[in-house]
Amino acid sequence: MNTLATADVGELLRLLPVQRAAAALLLAAIGLPVIGVVIVGLDIMPVRFAMMHVALLGIAVGLLTGLDPMLCALVACALAGAGVAPLARTPDGLSGAMGLLMSLAIAAALLLLAVSGVNASGAFALLWGSILSVGTADLVVLGALAVLVPALFWWRRREVALLLYDRELAQCSGVPVQALTAVLLVLVAVAVAGAIKLTGALLVDALTLLPALAARRLGTSLRSITGWAVGIGVAVNLVGFLTALWLDWPPGPVLVLTAGAVVLVVHLLPERRISSWRVPASDSHPSSH
Repeated sequence: MNTLATADVGELLRLLPVQRAAAALLLAAIGLPVIGVVIVGLDIMPVRFAMMHVALLGIAVGLLTGLDPMLCALVACALAGAGVAPLARTPDGLSGAMGLLMSLAIAAALLLLAVSGVNASGAFALLWGSILSVGTADLVVLGALAVLVPALFWWRRREVALLLYDRELAQCSGVPVQALTAVLLVLVAVAVAGAIKLTGALLVDALTLLPALAARRLGTSLRSITGWAVGIGVAVNLVGFLTALWLDWPPGPVLVLTAGAVVLVVHLLPERRISSWRVPASDSHPSSH
């Protein structure tokens, strides 16, 4: 039975849709866990739910206009991320803005679907994901995130570290807090939208937040946490996807359970004696590299 199942996995991996799905997960494992580090660092957990609802609105617009629904979702999320940035003067303000955005987006999406008479099944199908339908455009988006997100962290590592450590301290140190927050929010929004097809809107945490939560316990600086997050993301996506193929189970829930198991195991380890997981500015100063 196991030999047959293993052979079946080998056959499945020769199929183009399965190869595209595997490539998408590997690309996602590079950029999206770093986005999770941003979400944890800025303490903006509601952003995932808000962008899921905004993506649903974008998909509804795409279904109504005949445009690519996922492209509309990406654009809607990017605009939403940039739009709420001015409201994010404080962490509380950002959480409140995300709550408002979530409510308005889902109301607008439901109203648009109801008034237009568009079949809503296509929009709500994205709640569960469709990893084997990943196309070239999805790979391009995930590939761009895999390059841009780590590049931003390296290029602006001191500013990002200061912002994640203390917003007021970053502002006093000359960091362009509002502009950097806007860029990070746009990246978070696009990342959430880009991951929806892989795991579904309801399970997007498997690719973003859960690797970051595990890495937070293992790393001692922003750089090491980012490295751990990417490493855990690659391992979780690879093991979860192969397990789903082997057992013929839906990949989304398997990825979430795999990532969740890693988080639980990591949190059973003795806590490291560190002052803060967010690296101080001095540890990431460009002149020291």
